[in-house]
Amino acid sequence: MSESNCSKRFEASNGLALVDSYLAILKIQKQYSEHTCNNYRLQLDKLIEFLKKQAITEWSSIKPIHVRQMSAQLNRQGYSSRSIALFLSSCRSFFHYLISQDVLQLNPAKNIRPPKGDKKLPKSMDVDQINLLLESIPSDTQIGVRDKAIAELFYSSGLRLAELAAINLEDISLKEKLIKVVGKGNKTRIVPVGTKAIQALNKWFSVRSIWQKDDQQSALFLSQKRTRLSHRSIQKRLEYWGKKVGLNASLHPHKFRHSCATHVLESSGDIRAVQELLGHSNISTTQIYTHLDFQKLAQVYDKSHPRAKK
Repeated sequence: MSESNCSKRFEASNGLALVDSYLAILKIQKQYSEHTCNNYRLQLDKLIEFLKKQAITEWSSIKPIHVRQMSAQLNRQGYSSRSIALFLSSCRSFFHYLISQDVLQLNPAKNIRPPKGDKKLPKSMDVDQINLLLESIPSDTQIGVRDKAIAELFYSSGLRLAELAAINLEDISLKEKLIKVVGKGNKTRIVPVGTKAIQALNKWFSVRSIWQKDDQQSALFLSQKRTRLSHRSIQKRLEYWGKKVGLNASLHPHKFRHSCATHVLESSGDIRAVQELLGHSNISTTQIYTHLDFQKLAQVYDKSHPRAKK
């Protein structure tokens, strides 16, 4: 059977329309971001392509063996365990939707797990690297003042890129040292802002009015075009300062977030507080930082314990 005929039969059986309906629910009802919805579509496109090659044209014909075969194929193609886990999670969620639509009776991806892979720890900077970077961003230019406020706020509050870019003036209380951010799933949380970040923000506010196009512009961080600073522009500015200071690895927003979480956990040992700070709905997501802490403990132990030395 040709690939084009398979595609037609999928359409005839309402297959592709079901995918569109599912993605619409993610975007409208669950308020997933455009990026997340696009990622789900990419994963489901992989599934559909595989099913076409297997001449499977009805969702109801999918069995666990087919999902296992697809997982094995991705593994052979060099996909990481994490990427395969994302694929399986996307399929599992979509099949759950098909059950709700009476298309499937059982979820064929329910008990299928990705191959085990090395658990990658988040990359972070040590305190000295952070201090070097933040102290090296000059305050003698308007761009420098803005960029330093961005970097200080990232590190101070452990924000995601999308969270920082979306902040408006009314979201900040400099007096109370708090900021309101909207995280994943459109969930709002209040996070603290450190003294250094408050100082950097005050300097930015002293020049921000020069960049403001009109009174209706409420974005906290503006571009030289007088518009809200885009995600890509923020990333590029951080990359610029990372190279300027001479950091060996690429500097990106998530590195500030990981560094903030790691340093707070090392100092306090309070994983619940770090969970609240980062806006993790599940503490298992935050527990990755305990691995960082234990890794540091192991290094100290190996260097210090009399019976650990070779």
